[in-house]
Amino acid sequence: MMVINKALLAAVVLATIIIITARPSVQETVSIANLLSNKILIVHCRSGDGDDLGGHAVAAGGTLRWSFEPSVVGRKLFRCKLAVEDRRISFVAYEQYEEAFSGNWIVRDDGVYGNPNRLPTFLMAAWKQPSTA
Repeated sequence: MMVINKALLAAVVLATIIIITARPSVQETVSIANLLSNKILIVHCRSGDGDDLGGHAVAAGGTLRWSFEPSVVGRKLFRCKLAVEDRRISFVAYEQYEEAFSGNWIVRDDGVYGNPNRLPTFLMAAWKQPSTA
């Protein structure tokens, strides 16, 4: 049978709380800009740990932006679904691991462009047309 030293356990718990609360508050920001040709973009993003940002209508030229703190334990992931008229896209807008995969996303008539981690902008996902089957 293992005997736990209560004083040692309390010290470890207290040290963990101090480390977690003393760390500087780092905010991550994700933005999705609507650069479609005069069309309203519907955006719905949610995280894997239950954060649901709900649906948003973003006017042409507008931007949806949100900020949050990365996860202390594990990882944080935001997946977004975009819709305009009869076209759809689903993509990962933020993924936390050793370095966060995030950035500014630009929605154009041919798809979603991004510059995750400040890389050169590239086409991340093309629009999917509805199936005609």
